[in-house]
Amino acid sequence: MTDGGGPGDGARVRTISVLVAGQVLGGVSAGATISLGALLAADVTGDEALSGLASTFLTLGAALAAVPLARVAVRLGRRPALASGVFVSACGAAATIAAVAASSAPLLFVAFLLVGVGSAVGLQARFAATDLSGPRSRARDLAVVVWATTIGAVLGPNLVGPGAVLGAAIGLPERTGPFLFSIASGLLAVVVYLVGLRPDPLIENRRRGAASASAGAREERPSAGRRRFAILAVTASHAVMVAVMAMTPVQLHHHGNADAVVGFTLSLHIAGMYALSPVFGWLADRWGRIPLVLTGEAVLAAALVIASVGAGDTTAVSVGLVLLGLGWSAATIAGSALVTESTPLDARPRVQGRTDLLMNLGGAAAGALAGVVLSIIGYGGLALAALAIVTVVVVAGVVTGRSRSAALAR
Repeated sequence: MTDGGGPGDGARVRTISVLVAGQVLGGVSAGATISLGALLAADVTGDEALSGLASTFLTLGAALAAVPLARVAVRLGRRPALASGVFVSACGAAATIAAVAASSAPLLFVAFLLVGVGSAVGLQARFAATDLSGPRSRARDLAVVVWATTIGAVLGPNLVGPGAVLGAAIGLPERTGPFLFSIASGLLAVVVYLVGLRPDPLIENRRRGAASASAGAREERPSAGRRRFAILAVTASHAVMVAVMAMTPVQLHHHGNADAVVGFTLSLHIAGMYALSPVFGWLADRWGRIPLVLTGEAVLAAALVIASVGAGDTTAVSVGLVLLGLGWSAATIAGSALVTESTPLDARPRVQGRTDLLMNLGGAAAGALAGVVLSIIGYGGLALAALAIVTVVVVAGVVTGRSRSAALAR
C-alpha cells in the first residue's frame, strides 16, 4: 500500500475513482428530494408548517443508518455496505412516488427516512476512500470523494425540470417525475459499487495487515484523546454550519430579499463547502490534521463574526455564509482523517459510523434549536451563540495538540 506509484497504488486509485462515481450518482439521486421534499410534504399534509419535516426525516434517516451500515462494513466489507445503502435510498425514492399517489403523509415521511440513507452512504464513502491510503495521502483522497458531492449536488436539482416533463408524460403525480431519475441513478450506483469495488478496500486493507501504511512511512499510533477531539471537531463544526445556514434564508427574507437572492447565496455556501475540498485535503496532509482543524475553526469564527456584525446587510451575510462553508470543509476533512488514523484498524468502521451518527444528530439538533434561538436573540445573536461552540473546539484542539507534543517529547 502506497501513497503513490507503488504496487498497491492501482487499487487505491481505482477505489477512489469508483467512490467518486458513486458520489456523483448519489448526489443526482438526492437532488430531487432536496429540491422538492418540503413542497411534497406541504402538498400531502396540506399544512405548510409541516414542510420542514422533510429535511428532519432526511437527516434522521442518515443518522439512523450510520451505525448499521458501519456494522455491515465490519462484517462484509465496504462494497455491500455502500451498495445496500444506495439501494435502500432508491427504494425510498420509489416509495415517495407511491406516497404522493396515495396522499399518505406517514408513508411519505417513511420514504424520506429511506432516502436519507443515501446521505449516510455518502459520508461512509469518504471514509472508504482512506482504506487503502497512506498517511501522506489520506486526507487528500478523502477530500476528492467529498468534492465529488459537488457534481451530484449541481446536477440533481437541474434534473427537476426534465423529470417533471417525463413524469407528466407517463401520468405520475405532480412533482414526482424527478424521482424517476433518483431511482435510476441509485440503481446504477448499486451496480457501480458492486462491480467496481474489487478488491473491497476494507477487506484488502485487513488482508495486508497494515493500517494503510506507505512504504517507508509510519502510521500514527492510535490515540483515544486525538480520536475524541476529532469526533468533537466534526460534530461541532457540522452543528455550527447547519444552525446558521438553516436560518439564513429566514434572515434574508426578513430584509426583503427575493427568493433568487436567497438561492444564489445558498449556492455560494455550497460551493464553499465542497469546491475547495481537495485543497484542504492537501493542506491536511502537509500541515497535519489538528492545525487544519484549528484553521477551519478560525474561518468559522470569522464567518460568525461577520454574520453577526453585518446581520442586516445582504452582502455581509453572503460573505459570512461562504466562509462558513469553507471553515466547515477544512474542519470536517481534517477531522475525518484524524478519526481514521487515531483509531485501531479493526475498530475503524464502527468508530466512523458513530462519528457520522453524532454528526447527523448534531446537525439535526442544531437545525431544530436554531429557530428558537433566532426568535429570542435574532440572527446576530445566533451567530454569537455558535461562536461559543467554536471556542470549545479550539480550546480542545490546543489541549490535544500540546498533549501530543508532550508525549512525543518523552
